[in-house]
Amino acid sequence: MKRGKLAEQIGLTIPAISERMRKMEEAGIILKYVGVADARKLHLDMMAFVFIATESSKSYQVVIDQAAKEPEIQECHAITGGGSHLLKIRTVNTETLEKLLARIQSWQGVVSTATNIVLSSPKETTSLSLDHLIDENKIKK
Repeated sequence: MKRGKLAEQIGLTIPAISERMRKMEEAGIILKYVGVADARKLHLDMMAFVFIATESSKSYQVVIDQAAKEPEIQECHAITGGGSHLLKIRTVNTETLEKLLARIQSWQGVVSTATNIVLSSPKETTSLSLDHLIDENKIKK
């Protein structure tokens, strides 16, 4: 969101917004600014989630390090439940997904993978809910 539009929405001046954003950057609250691209318009039509099971906790960091090297892996999460890690993947098609899965399955310590292909994404966001930060005495919803 542009600072002018943000300033208008919350009733502050652009310099006040800029100062608050600078303070949040310095405090490490704002980590970076990014553009959000339409993956389909970039011919990345396949999205999948891959659950990885590893042979032991010794493979924990190996999976993280290998995932960081693969540009088609957008996210890597350490999880509980049926696996040790969950990957979010965006790739061109089933052929490129199959090749990526072959690479993942060859990583040291990976015992198995389970892949869920996404059919549609009715809700997908990068925004965070900040409702828990609102002081009910100051701001009424």
